[in-house]
Amino acid sequence: MPHPAWRPNALGAYRFWRDVGYAAGALVTAVLAWQDPNLTPRDYEQIALQVTGHARAVAADVQRHAAALPKNDGRGALADVILREAAGRLSQPIQGTARRVQNRTRLVRALYERLDRLAAAPVDRAV
Repeated sequence: MPHPAWRPNALGAYRFWRDVGYAAGALVTAVLAWQDPNLTPRDYEQIALQVTGHARAVAADVQRHAAALPKNDGRGALADVILREAAGRLSQPIQGTARRVQNRTRLVRALYERLDRLAAAPVDRAV
């Protein structure tokens, strides 16, 4: 818990990141729902930049959660594979096409799915 003098700032930071998450989720949903958008290549590039930034933030969360797992937990090994794939895809130059933006958006969705699995309580198989 933050010091009482810091609480307003800490609460403001929490609300900021929570609200950014809502906006990013809306962007991911909208991009994946595209049928035949009529945008300029510059518009696609700007959207791709936003999606790429969000993908990097989610990948950092995945990496942090995976590092906290015990070494014998298989979820960490799978997270490492996904993080290597994400790093490879995110290192590619941004191109202004709908297909490229949607591919990066699918990567964000996959990273969120991995993050959800890492954050979930481990299953007790001894029962």
